[in-house]
Amino acid sequence: MDANLVRRIGFAVIAIPVALGIVWLGGIPLALLVAIVSVLGTRELFDLAGHQDIRPARILGYITAAAFAPLALAGLTDAGVRAFVFDAWPYAAALWLIGLLTWALLSRAPTGKPLATVAVSALGPLYAGALPAFLLSIRHGGFGNRSWAGTWLVFFPLVLTWICDTAAMFGGRAFGTTKLAPTISPGKTRAGAIAGLVGALVAAPIYNHFVLVPEGVGMRLWQSLVFAAVLAVVGQVGDLAESLFKREAGVKDSSHLIPGHGGILDRFDSLYFVLPVAAVLYRLFASS
Repeated sequence: MDANLVRRIGFAVIAIPVALGIVWLGGIPLALLVAIVSVLGTRELFDLAGHQDIRPARILGYITAAAFAPLALAGLTDAGVRAFVFDAWPYAAALWLIGLLTWALLSRAPTGKPLATVAVSALGPLYAGALPAFLLSIRHGGFGNRSWAGTWLVFFPLVLTWICDTAAMFGGRAFGTTKLAPTISPGKTRAGAIAGLVGALVAAPIYNHFVLVPEGVGMRLWQSLVFAAVLAVVGQVGDLAESLFKREAGVKDSSHLIPGHGGILDRFDSLYFVLPVAAVLYRLFASS
């Protein structure tokens, strides 16, 4: 067993029970955790841009990234806040963008890459802050604090993504020859991608039957298979999207924050795509 895999397992042994407890608790602790992760992910994306001498609006980006999870929680748990946010967000977004453009006008000369600066400043909090905030939508879409049903719904896409990643890694090592995207992520193979898909398809009905059904939130067999297939594909696309950013920046990892995993972006790259899509699928299946 290689040293990197040992570090990954060691981190997972500690992180998974902590994450499980916070997701079960829900509410403010969960929103705070997502907000912290969002800020750290935004910082890493800004650091990638820094390798190309692009200097984003860091403070504005961090504040914006941190705001998505608490706003999502407030909107999900308070009807008055939900109505206000629904009415106000287009105006707030317009004012935020005007503020960003004004900041760029005052702080960046034409030679200071103002277009790239504004683009990265907007992308950072949207990518690393808005997308993971959909975890709150899954957790509190129909459940209050201290809910196992809501917890297991959150962990369903997480578990499928972890199994897909693990199966892809071992499948690629065992059978991989043809590269999946050699210019973006040389280590990934088509065989690994297929193995990841198969792993998710096998795991989904098992998780659904033994975890979701006993909690009264199970889905039909075909729904669990569609759920797995879509998330396996979407998750691998999310992984490649983050790899694309790193290749442009010329780095292997987004940071060295997490032992065996690299940075926040390296660990959550697939989940940035998976969580919003999972939230959409849950809504579609609930109405079918």
